[in-house]
Amino acid sequence: RLYGNELITYHNLSPNNLRYLWLQLDENQHRGELDHHHFNGNSMEEVMNAQALYMMEQWKDLTEYGHNIEAVTDANDKPLKYTINGTMMRVDLPTVLKPGEEFQFRVKWNYKLVDRINGPWGRGGYEYFEKDKNYIFTITQWFPRMCVYDDVEGWQNKQFTGRGEFALEFGNYVVKMTLPDDYIVGSTGECLNYASVLTPEQLQRWEQAKTATEPVQIVTLEEAKANEKSKPSSRLKTWIYKADNVRDFAWTASRKFIWDAMPHYNSDGRRVMCMSYYPKEAYPIYSRYSTRVVAHTLKTYSKYSIPYPYPVAISVEASNGMEYPMICFNFGRAEEDGTYSERMKNGAISVITHEVGHNYFPMIINSDERKWSWMDEG
Repeated sequence: RLYGNELITYHNLSPNNLRYLWLQLDENQHRGELDHHHFNGNSMEEVMNAQALYMMEQWKDLTEYGHNIEAVTDANDKPLKYTINGTMMRVDLPTVLKPGEEFQFRVKWNYKLVDRINGPWGRGGYEYFEKDKNYIFTITQWFPRMCVYDDVEGWQNKQFTGRGEFALEFGNYVVKMTLPDDYIVGSTGECLNYASVLTPEQLQRWEQAKTATEPVQIVTLEEAKANEKSKPSSRLKTWIYKADNVRDFAWTASRKFIWDAMPHYNSDGRRVMCMSYYPKEAYPIYSRYSTRVVAHTLKTYSKYSIPYPYPVAISVEASNGMEYPMICFNFGRAEEDGTYSERMKNGAISVITHEVGHNYFPMIINSDERKWSWMDEG
């Protein structure tokens, strides 16, 4: 279960008076009572037994998932009235928010993480590794996020059904993640406290990676193997990340991660740290290709569109493909004996290129994916 609280400063940059704000609660897509679970595209067979019928309607038993909103208050902790409608939440303002004004408010929430591999699935959640009893967490669409208020339709509060993706506003983030101290974290943005969360050896490797010409392992294969075999820690530590002018914020954490990094330099000389996080199961492919592909993608996309504006670009091996600002999740695992096919290698290179490329469309060129998914997927 994930527990969170946030302080949001909303700036009304529109010419209109606002009497309420809309927020997105994407995790509510897993609630069994939502409308999009009431249809199924599978055909019925000539003869259907009870189990087959249940499998067509299994969502009705999903009662423990979705955002549990504990409190919505103003900056002085005075409760605000709010209404939840499916995957959307309307917060009524105590006074009219006029053009040019800002309003601060707090949201406190929690939710049960989903098994994104075995069901009920989803873009974020966890993958459990039975052999070593460890997890990879991909924490996405995890916090109540602001809806878009635009100059054409006003509030864009179309429901999230799990298929269409996102319409989001740009914002500045400072995020603190507290978790067991044997976890390695990768995230949107730049880490502000590596000196507090890395070992002295890892911190030294990070400094070396900043000027390297090849990927440098900050967390090595040997360290990752030892970490995943060790007794889970009961001690906690907090990672702090900062990201400016991004439309979303995602992160990942695992005891299994190997982590490597190298720089890419934009045409104006600005350095971008290209990084990869991956379990040992992906080591044969990712240690050779992932971070190099990240750097090559930035070089190529920047040549044909705009220089990459962010300080970080990350590829995470998480057995699927999905994109967020500065971080994406991809596939590419080897066989148990360490061998891999040309198809798997080429597939990994392709999906990393595709998902890192999403930093340009729609993360920077901020299209409305909920309405026009072809604008970035095409």
